[in-house]
Amino acid sequence: MEFDFTKLEMDSRYRLLTNFIGPRPIALVTTRSATGRSNAAPMSFFNVFSHEPPIVVLGIQPRQSGEDKDTVVNIRRTGEFAVNMVDMALSQQMLVCGLGFESDVDELEMAGLPTARGAQIDVDYVTNAPCSFECRVERLIEYPRRLLVLGEVVHMHVRRDCLDEAGRYVNPEVYQPIARLHADNYITSDRQFVLKAPAIADVLKANERGE
Repeated sequence: MEFDFTKLEMDSRYRLLTNFIGPRPIALVTTRSATGRSNAAPMSFFNVFSHEPPIVVLGIQPRQSGEDKDTVVNIRRTGEFAVNMVDMALSQQMLVCGLGFESDVDELEMAGLPTARGAQIDVDYVTNAPCSFECRVERLIEYPRRLLVLGEVVHMHVRRDCLDEAGRYVNPEVYQPIARLHADNYITSDRQFVLKAPAIADVLKANERGE
């Protein structure tokens, strides 16, 4: 089947993109409201795009009314946000944070999540998350129905059991983030395997032999 994205309606583009580009990691994004309350919202239009500088990107759409969501309102005002990664232990609380509460409701409190103030930003992060990234806005890229938020990571909190003994690499037996596939379907990274590339010399030889 062929799909012309220049002619396809928005809902069909969304369905095809999110069905086939996955799994997508989930960012439980926390921000600070103008009244000092915490706001939390899960987002699966998220990933890391650079390590130098350390940049993560969020893709956030407005409400159906066209108004900015609370997360965007707070990010525009403060220029700060935190990304908390989600594992199975946090999955239900992540869903609670995604419910349509009023703007003055603290989703972290409603979900019963423990928090602490950021080390370098005025935003609370989830202390029992596998890891959290403190971010400052590097730039905002505006589209009519989407805002791309480029955030520079200025600090990272990692739960000790999520790292190996040397504190250098992730412990795959403990750090098993969940990711979104499509609709209400998710996946967890509890089945990991090693996949190593062959030597280029072996590939060249095989091609010469016609294998």
